[in-house]
Amino acid sequence: MRVAVIYNKSQDVEGVINVFGMQNREVYNPQTVERVAAALEKGGHNVRIIEGNINVIEKLTAFMPRVVQGEKPGMVFNMAYGLQGVSRYTHIPSLLEMSGIPYVGSSPAGHGVALDKVTTKMMLESSGLPTAPFWVLMSPDLVPDDLPYPVIIKPKMEAVSMGIEVIDNKKALQVAISNLVKEFNQPVLVEKFIPGREFAVGVLGNQAPETLPIVEIDLEGDPNAIQSLDDKLKTPKAKICPALVDDKLAEELRRLAKETAHVLGIYDFCRIDFRMDENNNLFVLELNSMASLGFTGSYVTAAKAAGYTYDSLVNRMLDVAVERYFGNQQIDQVSTDEKLLTQSSTKNNKPPVNVRLRSYLRGNLGTMEEDLAKMVGINSYIHNIEGINSFGRLIANQIQNFKFQRQVYPRAEFANNLYFSNHASDHNDILILGNLDNAIPFSDFVPFREERGRIYGSGVSRGKGGLVTLLSALRALHYTRNLKKVKCGILLISDESLSGRSSKQLIEELSRKSSYVIGLGGAGLAGEIITSCSGILRYSIEINRSSDKINTKLTDKQTDPLLYVSDKISKLQKIGIKETGISVIITNIKTKGGEDTAPDHVSLSFRIHYPQPQQKDNLEKEVYQLFKSDPKWPIHVHITRGHQRRPLLESEDDLSFYKKIEQLAKIVEVRTKKSHGDIGTSLSHVPDEIPSLDGFGPVTGNIGRKDEYVVRDSLIDRAVLLALTIHRAATNFKS
Repeated sequence: MRVAVIYNKSQDVEGVINVFGMQNREVYNPQTVERVAAALEKGGHNVRIIEGNINVIEKLTAFMPRVVQGEKPGMVFNMAYGLQGVSRYTHIPSLLEMSGIPYVGSSPAGHGVALDKVTTKMMLESSGLPTAPFWVLMSPDLVPDDLPYPVIIKPKMEAVSMGIEVIDNKKALQVAISNLVKEFNQPVLVEKFIPGREFAVGVLGNQAPETLPIVEIDLEGDPNAIQSLDDKLKTPKAKICPALVDDKLAEELRRLAKETAHVLGIYDFCRIDFRMDENNNLFVLELNSMASLGFTGSYVTAAKAAGYTYDSLVNRMLDVAVERYFGNQQIDQVSTDEKLLTQSSTKNNKPPVNVRLRSYLRGNLGTMEEDLAKMVGINSYIHNIEGINSFGRLIANQIQNFKFQRQVYPRAEFANNLYFSNHASDHNDILILGNLDNAIPFSDFVPFREERGRIYGSGVSRGKGGLVTLLSALRALHYTRNLKKVKCGILLISDESLSGRSSKQLIEELSRKSSYVIGLGGAGLAGEIITSCSGILRYSIEINRSSDKINTKLTDKQTDPLLYVSDKISKLQKIGIKETGISVIITNIKTKGGEDTAPDHVSLSFRIHYPQPQQKDNLEKEVYQLFKSDPKWPIHVHITRGHQRRPLLESEDDLSFYKKIEQLAKIVEVRTKKSHGDIGTSLSHVPDEIPSLDGFGPVTGNIGRKDEYVVRDSLIDRAVLLALTIHRAATNFKS
């Protein structure tokens, strides 16, 4: 399941439009957030950590499954306390409710009530549940004369014991109220202080919730002691769990805890705090609808006493929310293949390899971005040979860190092709094909930038994004000690932009020595894996008009180069209509002429995409016939055939290979879709009998345009899929 862990940074002023109202001071330690994410990954989930600020919905939209398209639902594990303003606990749940995204934890209504201590006490009183007498004051002038001191005060809508203080006289109370109102800008709750013992009871579940073992806060024999903010954050008081209480008291605490959660409308999990006076009377202090998952907190302490590990607690919390939304069936929908992978990969109590790969890669997203920024900064335009070779040296230095040997294949008119191998055998389990060049001249260069979850920059979609996923996958396999188990070859060509004109023979030779071949081309927005691809014919047409052959009997289309070209373009488009799968794309038109006269020169460039090899000859004949010059016309036509690429046909072996990849993708919850490509791929030079697929690079958009981009989060997903593909190739994709 895809699970987004949402949390808040302290004072995240960049994540809001304006700073408004009371600012949140309650945040999770980033280590705790990471610990929760790691626990969910160990549970087999695809996890992202997302900041709960103004950009949260956009990031969730990119990450969450498309349920309306048939994908399984995802969940949010909400750890966000909110950023600012009133009822901050409710903000993320409200956005999730509006967006239709299921989540762990209480609804906005439940959080709103629980965070508002006054409303909580009013609902407890009206339901007959025991709570201490209380008063709500907004001004020190309103303090009654007959308060039963000592009293305890706290802000009306804060948590973690913020502003809490025990006071035993009116003057001190007036000063304290004045300070709290000034600091928190909200009413102050004043309660009768209950000397005695303090307990915390954790609740987990919904219809028949589990109560965790009772925790007693060790007040060291002082019935007047309390837990201050410093106690909770810096020097937590010792906890006795299970608490030393008799069965009758334990049962009453459990009953009151469950009833309190029910009355306040709390979902999935919470913690209820109690005080017990010298006569064994229990009083509900408050309910925390976002019980802390810090390692030293009462909730985690109780869960451990109940037999949970930290990992199993976190995954159980997710499960009870899934059960609430979807019933028990969703929890049990783990594919047989995922179970097999887990069983076959788990040794010495280690998580399965797919979990370790994903955990490593998620923690190294920053490194991926840094790599991509460096790559974009190098001008590797197809005709910049030194730039491509420099880029190749950068990549080679990193690949060789993983004990790959490099072989250089120099080419006279092109930059070097590079081949890497991590073994001495004559045969690869898998050959990975990438490219060092790109088709973008420096005059059209777009620098690296990250914006709203997308990474822009020249070459990110057609080569550099794929190389980032490759390096990341190799790092993850090396880190998990799985790289040496596979015989892997890597071929980086320098003429992809020219259809592999000089490298096609090398591609063919190395492919014949490999069991599988995969390409690092960018995936489409639906995660497309390319099983077949159109061939491409490219042409440049030059049309000149001679002034000495003007004949008034000729039509304008026979004498005017621009009208001539317009007529030919119309006829070119009809070629694509006649046969299914053929398309004609006009790539450039330029004219030259005097300032006050019609153009006497027109250049036209176009390409034809065709799916079947047998279509090529007829298409070429049609082009040459269409632009055949008539000696009687004052128009001269010159045709130049550009670099071509033959189609990649889908074979039964390719389809079988795709099904294996699709199976892996389901295990790691990465979107894939079998697709026919229309841009062209160097895998067309792979012999038909060798299973080959393209599209293992990151998810991309606007391929081939100046504003091309990759989806930032897809760097993780595609690197996971690539790493697992490399790993499983060693066993021919058997479990």
